Formats: sequence, C-alpha cells, structure tokens
Amino acid sequence: MKLVTGNSNRALAEAIANHLDLSLTDCTVKRFADQEIHVQLHENVRGEDVYVLQSTSAPADGNLMELLLLADTLRRSSARRITAVIPYFGYARQDRRATGRTPISAKLVANMIAAAGVNRVITLDLHTDQIQGFFDIPTDNLYSAPVMTRDIEQHYDIENLMVVSPDVGGVARARAIAKRIGTDLAIVDKRRPRAGVSEVMNIIGDVSGKRCLLVDDIVDSGGTLINAAEALLISGAKDVSAYITHGVLSEGACERIGASQLKELVVTDSIHETEEQRETTNIRRITIAPLIGEALARTAREQSVSSLFN
Repeated sequence: MKLVTGNSNRALAEAIANHLDLSLTDCTVKRFADQEIHVQLHENVRGEDVYVLQSTSAPADGNLMELLLLADTLRRSSARRITAVIPYFGYARQDRRATGRTPISAKLVANMIAAAGVNRVITLDLHTDQIQGFFDIPTDNLYSAPVMTRDIEQHYDIENLMVVSPDVGGVARARAIAKRIGTDLAIVDKRRPRAGVSEVMNIIGDVSGKRCLLVDDIVDSGGTLINAAEALLISGAKDVSAYITHGVLSEGACERIGASQLKELVVTDSIHETEEQRETTNIRRITIAPLIGEALARTAREQSVSSLFN
C-alpha cells in the first residue's frame, strides 16, 4: 500500500499517512514557467496498491489536472491498482442540466478520472449520492456524520438542540445527524433566484428557545448559512451554529461569516485551510483524517467500508 499526494491538501495527506503509520511516496508535482504541470515519481510502484490523495478544490482546474497526471504516471509505472481519494469532489454541484445549453460537468470529470487510469474512487459527502453513478468504476462515498456527531456530543448540550437543514435538498443529510444524536429536525424553505444567491422563505418546525445546528455539505459564499441563521433567530432560536463538511469559503466568505450572527461554523479539513479562515474567530476545523485512513485500510484489506457508518 502506497500513498501519493498532489498539492491540493498536503496537510490532510500527511495526517492520513500518520494515521496509517506510513510515509508519503516521494513524488514531485511542480509547474513550469508557463504553469504547465509536471509530475515525477521517485519510488518504484510496480505491482503496488496506490492511493492518490487529492481534493479538486480551488484552483479546481489545476488540482484536477494534478490528479489526472498522477493517475497516468502511476498507470504507466505499472501500479497494480490506482485509487483516487478525493475528499472534496469539485464540480459536484453541476450534476444536472438545470437550464438549456449547459454541461453536466460532474459526469465529464468522472469520465476523465476513469480515462486517466483510476480503478476506484473514494470520496466524502458527495453533493448528491447519485453522482456515484456517473463513474463507470467502483466508487465509495464516505460520510462525515460520525465525525460531526462525536464533535457535537463533546461541545453541545444535546437536550436543547435542534438540527436544521438549510434547504429541502439537504434533509436526508441533516436527518442522519439528528437521528444519531437523538434530536428533532427543522427545515429552512429556501428559494434560489440565481446561482450563489438564496432567499429564506419559511421555517418548517418550531425552533423557539432551541440552540440550532445547521447541517450541510458545502459552504461557499456563506450567503445561505447567514440568511438561514437570521431567519432562525427571528423565529425564536436561542443561537445558531453550523456543521458543514466542505469549507469552500470563496473570497469574502470568511469576512461575511465573521460579521454574521452565526455563533460558530465548524468545517472539516477536506479542503486546505487559508490564512483568512485561521483568522476568523467563529470558524473551527475538525479532521476527517482518521475516517479516511480507516476507509483506506479497509479497502486495502478488501474489508467492508460501509460498516464504518452503521
């Protein structure tokens, strides 16, 4: 079993390697003067079971290209099996044709990964579960629910909690957390007039006097969370925090969240942390390295991965 990483999130890759008591394979991933990516392995991988650790977060195009080149390098170096471990799968929000004359980008990316020589994909909290079907190779979608549940139980009084889905599409994800910690569920009825803009219309459920936890898979601009938090507080919530798997946090998001009424935003380390995130006092990170590390160990031993979430 060998671990290879690109430049998208080296800190997470090192944490996963430490959990497995392994060293990262010696590999160079650099750019020429014209920004063309160059990959070179410095170790023999012939006949090995190799795991490529690479999120396709911003810059999405460059990190995706690194993943494809790493896979091609391993294939041409006669690796026995190549598994792409993608903690954050970019382009997942473009999983359908919402309007005419648009691509289904998630399917195209899936095709590219398979064409590069990847034999299996392991990812975390896909935007929609059906994206697994976009891949023509085995795909394991891990869930951050056990990690979030453990952190919630350590930091919050369960007696007065209410888990809230920030939109109807995320109800299944929020319900899974609510079921694990034994709390009720509320739903924010949201309308999105255009991409990146949301309007809260109604709160489904009684949140009066409750400490609310918004649960979702991605926070990008932060607008949805901030609007939902304001609506919940207006409806009588005591305070509002959020647990989000992937902290995309595009430019300006940290500043908006820092100035918002959100008590706390908790994100995983599926995407590398920026300096702006570190300086925002109400953003906290939890690690998914042990979860992914255990999934990789079970995959290498040909054991069940789904039993991790029972």
